[in-house]
Amino acid sequence: MKKVLSIVLALAMLLSFTSLAAAEEVVKPEKITIMIDGTVLTSLNGRDAIEARWEELTGIDLVIIQPDHTGYTDQLQQQIVSEEWPDVMILPAAYYSSFAAEGMLWDMTDAWENSETKNSGRFTGDQVFDGLKLDGRLYGFTPTRGNGCLTYIKKAWLDAVGLEAPTTYDEYIAMLEAFATQDPNGNGTADTFGVSAAGFIGAEHPYVNYLPEFYQDAYPSFTKDDSGVWYDGFVLPAMQGALERMADAYKKGLIDPTTLTNGTSDCRNKFYDDTFGAFTYWAGVWAVNLKTNLEANGRDGELVAIPPLAEVGAYFDRVPPVWAISAKCENPEGVFKYFIDTFLDGGDMQMLWTYGAENTHWSTAAATILDVEYKEGDAHFCENLEKAGTLYTKNHVDPMLALATFREDYVNPMAELLLPEALASAEIFNNNSKLAIIVPTTEVMGMYNGDLTTLKNELVAKVIMGEMSYADAMAKFESDGGANWSKQIVDSLNAE
Repeated sequence: MKKVLSIVLALAMLLSFTSLAAAEEVVKPEKITIMIDGTVLTSLNGRDAIEARWEELTGIDLVIIQPDHTGYTDQLQQQIVSEEWPDVMILPAAYYSSFAAEGMLWDMTDAWENSETKNSGRFTGDQVFDGLKLDGRLYGFTPTRGNGCLTYIKKAWLDAVGLEAPTTYDEYIAMLEAFATQDPNGNGTADTFGVSAAGFIGAEHPYVNYLPEFYQDAYPSFTKDDSGVWYDGFVLPAMQGALERMADAYKKGLIDPTTLTNGTSDCRNKFYDDTFGAFTYWAGVWAVNLKTNLEANGRDGELVAIPPLAEVGAYFDRVPPVWAISAKCENPEGVFKYFIDTFLDGGDMQMLWTYGAENTHWSTAAATILDVEYKEGDAHFCENLEKAGTLYTKNHVDPMLALATFREDYVNPMAELLLPEALASAEIFNNNSKLAIIVPTTEVMGMYNGDLTTLKNELVAKVIMGEMSYADAMAKFESDGGANWSKQIVDSLNAE
């Protein structure tokens, strides 16, 4: 009887372990729905080829929702309100923290800790992921560091006005004045501006990245000091200096007057059309994008990427957008394993997210592209389907920012094609940047920050455009409730 009982118990334990293992087995999804912005190549840029290759590699049906890039967050919110949540969505930093605080995102902490990517030996982004954790938990994944913006100046314009690249604010303003009052583009008329940007305040964290020369030590939103105490930089004296610098430059015609309403694409197009000469934009591959698009428009493509001015000190390395799994995803473990954890596989999938689809975005086949002849086996980018006369440079993952290397045994034919302009730009930025701080969302922030941000943006625009003095703006900030909202938010952050 004892032997029989022992056998029965052993069988019971075996069945129990088998059942537990079966319960923990991750089910492969049949379909995954993702919502993405323009940081992934669009339908006009061969997205169907990317989708087909992804489905070939995984055997899963990939459903893509991709609004226009500039209207992405509006469409995302509409999607959430309609209860038609995607399984996975790209989220800017501000939305990431608020969505997580509202319980809208799946907690991927344990999945990440046990993931193949994190434990591959190729992953180099622990510091980045530590910065993404909210109360010690991870709700989003990024395949790259955040990157940020640095200032590019047209070399031909510097030569035309007889100046070197600036290193101080006084030199910077002198350059903008020369660009606005002389004829740097050679069309016979002084009809250009020194600088333009997508808004006087950026639409997302870290807010000052498009006009760092004017903001300097000022910051228009919430951040914390070295001792960990949160504060609102908008109410500090440094903000007055920033606004008055911009107001003075705006009054003199140095800043493009459409800056208030510009989107990033508007700025790029004006830069290519030779409307202005100094453009603060993304480091790395964008150095090549700007150059090639200038040349495609018949302009001189040589750009000078400058370190931050002495008064600026360091550019901001932003909190990266993240790929998050929605709390309503029916199979989050499966989506994590087969979507998130394959991004940086060091092989074919990482190749797809980095460079796009073979023979659509890059190729090793013999071809003549933009008058350049390539032999069979020569790696090269393909001509842009949307912008004839230019080449692709990447898909979603900037190879210079990736948080994991390719596997040693994987042959990446594009590895030698990193262009010197992109490398130089990335090196300047990486050596002269500081990590931005992610701001957690509190209940009080959820109540007041929307109205507070609207009020701040309104007052900033009115001061810069000469419609209101700084003193009057701060009086309105007080009377309209901004000062009270700001204090309550700061108190809630410091109480966390």
